This record gives sequence, structure tokens and C-alpha cells, in this order.
Amino acid sequence: MSQHLISLPILLPMLGALVLLLSGKASERTQRQLSVAFTALLLIVCLLLLRQAASGELTFYSLGNWQAPYGIVLMLDRLSALMLSLNAVLAMGCLLFACAGEDMRGSNFHGIFQLQLMGLNGAFLTGDIFNLFVFFEILLLASYALLMHGGNKARVGAGLHYVILNVAGSALFLIALGVLYGATGTLNKADMAQRVAEMSGDQAALVTAGGLLLIVVFSLKAALLPLYFWLPRTYSAAPAPVAALFAIMTKVGLYAILRVQSLIFIDTPAASAIAGWLWWSGLATIVLAAIGVVAARDLRPLIAYLVLVSVGTLLAAAALGTPAAVTALLYYLPHTTLICGALFLIAELIGQQRGTAGTRLVRARRLHQRQLLGILFLVAAVGVVGLPPLAGSLAKLLLLQAAEGSARLWLWPLLLMAGLCALIAISRAGSVFFWASYKGEVAAGKVSRAQLAGVVWLLATAPILVVLGGPISHYAQATAEQLASPQAIIHQLLGEPPKRELVQLHPPPLGPHPGDTP
Repeated sequence: MSQHLISLPILLPMLGALVLLLSGKASERTQRQLSVAFTALLLIVCLLLLRQAASGELTFYSLGNWQAPYGIVLMLDRLSALMLSLNAVLAMGCLLFACAGEDMRGSNFHGIFQLQLMGLNGAFLTGDIFNLFVFFEILLLASYALLMHGGNKARVGAGLHYVILNVAGSALFLIALGVLYGATGTLNKADMAQRVAEMSGDQAALVTAGGLLLIVVFSLKAALLPLYFWLPRTYSAAPAPVAALFAIMTKVGLYAILRVQSLIFIDTPAASAIAGWLWWSGLATIVLAAIGVVAARDLRPLIAYLVLVSVGTLLAAAALGTPAAVTALLYYLPHTTLICGALFLIAELIGQQRGTAGTRLVRARRLHQRQLLGILFLVAAVGVVGLPPLAGSLAKLLLLQAAEGSARLWLWPLLLMAGLCALIAISRAGSVFFWASYKGEVAAGKVSRAQLAGVVWLLATAPILVVLGGPISHYAQATAEQLASPQAIIHQLLGEPPKRELVQLHPPPLGPHPGDTP
């Protein structure tokens, strides 16, 4: 059974979706119990896989026993195990919150939710680019339905915008796949890496074009400037548990970029272009997202722009490409994902008790549970801004230390400026919600147990990431080192050593360093 464990993160939510969609006439309680049970099982499986990957073992699973590079292969290493576990933890908090009533505002919420998890897990596990496209489409189709769950004018408008952009992205993805397959004759990541390393001349130029097109597609998924304009409107309009789950959607794009960057396009002309694109676009994303944070007049868009700040930070770290930078990236990734997810849920709780004012930054009635919501908001605010003693401050410190040379002159002031903007904006929001209220008028409404459980579940990860900071940082460092040695993946999967030695996450840039002034 242990050899089949790697397939369960895909099979469990797929089975859960089938059961829940076929049991549409079952009671609300039954559907919720089934959905929570499937998600809890998924969490257990992902934690077991995380423990397995922590030993440094690479696990491959050939579906139908068709061996790579001809068959469909699932691959588990430290990075994919981390992303699976992060997805499962986030999904549990979102699902608990949705069980308070959001799930019944439309049809088939739980079945579609499981399909979303299936698509996300498949994207993290697949060993070839074509099936990455397949799982992208599964998670995107599920996200369309979740985004418009319960339906209203704002959600339909945002959903249409989201669908059109992602359909265009899918078309570009297929074009990139066609170019790469035509040039290399394979879509298996490890096999493609070996063939790309041997190419030169016109073939290398064609592969470079295909690789850069892939990076553009993944940048759209990650919401990197100038491809991020869809995100604030989409996340603001989505139901709270859906917006919280979407906090990991941008990380799928980041994951795909890391895979392509660290495995396929090493010691090639594309590597320098990719690093430069990620660096300058990441820095620009930080700047414009920080401006959006300060300019936001509603808590939901404010949180969406905070997600964009984290996206720019993560991709700038990926552009640096050193093991120290990737270690900081991997330590920061779970913290920012879970905290932003918790903030979306807290925003919903605040909006429920402010009447028609909702989450807009205007004076309104006093909150019915001001102390409880104030404590939850304070913990989330400290975490998202990156203040001590929570993990965000440690992660940013690691990232600042990883920046060297001229890169430090760009990253340090921009990252500190973004943190200051986030502090100002989140402090202003807290002042409006908890102090600037009409006297004598108390809002109705109360936080349910399911809603509180979902929020506390996500917020509890913040101190855990600090208490377990040593083991987690060591895991992140080992993951960075594993990414920097792709020859192990190629050799173990294909059964033969690569033709060229691949030992760096990024090659020395062919042109100016991404941290140099253009």
C-alpha cells in the first residue's frame, strides 16, 4: 500500500467529489460530514508524504506501469510534499468556515471544492508538463464554479473577467507545449531537461522561445506584474472561504516557475532571461501592490493587494536563485498563504457585524463581538505585516540576508517600504473597524463555532511556524539544496546519468545580473 500512497492526494478528492456530487439530495449535515472526512483523510495522507519526503527520498509512481518518459509519472520530493501539506491545511480551515452556511448558498459546493483540491494536488505531483496543463484546467474549472457560488452581480462580473484571462492563458500554454514538444520530442520534465541540455543553434532558440512563453503563462497564474490586474477584483468578489482557498492559487504559478526554472532550463540562454523577468517584475509587483494596499478603501481589496505583495516577494527571491534565497522563500511561503487565507475569513466575520457598511473603511455600528474579532484581527495583522514574533519577520530577515551585492540595494528598501505600507493600511483598517464606530448602536450577528474553528485553525499555524522554526527552516534549506541538484531526479527517473552536470539552481547570467541596474 505504501507505494500507492503518492496517488492518494489525487484519488481521495476525486472520490470525494464523485460521492458528494452523486449525493446531492443528502442532508446538509451529511454532505458536510463527508466533505470534512475526505479533507481530514487528505490532510493525514499529505502529512505522511511530508514525513516520507523529509528523509530526502525521491518517490516516483508510474501510472499503468508505463515507465518514464513514455508514461504518466507522479513525482514526490520535498517541494511537492510541502505544497501538498500546505494545500491540505488551508483547505481544512476554509472548509470548516464554509460549513457555517456559506456552502448552502449555492449548489454542489462540497463536490466542487474537492475537485479544486484534486486539481491543485495533481499540479503539485505531476512529472510532465502536459498533465500539469490538465490539472491546471481541472482546478481552473472548479475555481470558476466556486468563484460564482451563490451568485451576485459582482461575482459574475469578476468571474467573467477571470475566465477570459485564464482561457487566454490556457491557449498560450498549449502553444508553448506544442513548441517544446516539437523541439524536444518529449513533455516529461526530467527527459526534457536532459534533451534541452544537449541542444544548440536553432533548436536551442526554439526551446528558449517555448520556455519563455511558459513563464509568461505561469506568471499569469502567479499574478505577477503586468499580469496581476485580475486578482484584486476576483478575490474581493469571491465568497470568503473561496477567497481564502484562492490564497494558494498564485502559489501554483510560483511552484510551476520553480519547477521549470530549476529542472529544465539550466545552463541555457533561457535561464538568464527567466531570472531577469522574475527579478524586475517581482520588484515592480511589490511597489504597485504596496501602493494598492495604501489606496484600498475596503478590507477585501486590501487583503488581495497584500497577497500581491507576497507574490512579488516570493518571485524576487526565486529570481535570486541562491540556496539561501530559496530557503527564505520556502519558509515565507506557508506563512503568507495561511495568514492571508485567515484574513479573508476574518474580513467576512467583520462584514457580517457591520450591516450595510460591510468591510468598507467607513464608520458603522459597533461590532457585536468586538473583543473576539479584535484579537483575531490583531494576530492576523501582525502576521501579514511581518512583525515579530511571528514567522513573517523571520522569513523576511532570511530573505534580506540572502540578497547580495547590487540586489540588496533594490530588495531591501522595497521590501521594507512594502512592510511599512502594509502596517499603515492594516492599522487604519483596525482603527476604523474597532474604534471609529457610532456610539450606542451595536450590530447584530454572532460568530458561529464553525467559523471560529476555521479562523483559529489557520491562525494557529502562525505560532507553530515560530515554535518549529528550526526544523522548518532546516526542511526549507534541504528543499533548496534538492532543487539545486536536479541531476538526482533525472538519474533516478530515467535510469541513466544526465549528459551534462547540472548543479546550480540558476547559471551565472549571460547578461547583467538581475540585481544590477539596467
